[in-house]
Amino acid sequence: MKITDNGPQPNAFDIETATIQNSNYRTVAWTGRYLQVTLMSIPPGSSIGLEAHPETDQFVRLDAGKGHVTMGPAEDDLSFQLDVEDGWSVQVPAGTWHDIINTGDEDMRLYVVYAPVHHTPGIVQKTSDDADADEESGRDKPPAWSVQPAGDVEDEKA
Repeated sequence: MKITDNGPQPNAFDIETATIQNSNYRTVAWTGRYLQVTLMSIPPGSSIGLEAHPETDQFVRLDAGKGHVTMGPAEDDLSFQLDVEDGWSVQVPAGTWHDIINTGDEDMRLYVVYAPVHHTPGIVQKTSDDADADEESGRDKPPAWSVQPAGDVEDEKA
């Protein structure tokens, strides 16, 4: 299934099929002014990476595979622990440290809704290393037309 991020224009697609077919670490599927939809594929034994977004809420839904969610108020205080699988959703409040580790033997396929927008519209990152390089280089950033928090608060990664 081909997904085209058409920016803050009306859009519709079969998100479950697109998520299951996505083999990239991250594919930005749609970018609005206030929120964004990304598709992710996490290989067995890998994770999304422990991180916190001070001013970004996230909704995550697994459409294939299984994993272990960790969340908490600090990098060393991840008191929320839960095993999840296909069909589960995870809600990550802004400022919460979080990670989802693939504990299965197949790629974990999920989609993430960010509010506010977090990534470059339409960007495709085949691996987590590609995503890290894009963030470090400034290639992966919200578009100027998206509504961002007034503060200059940076995301945190472990």
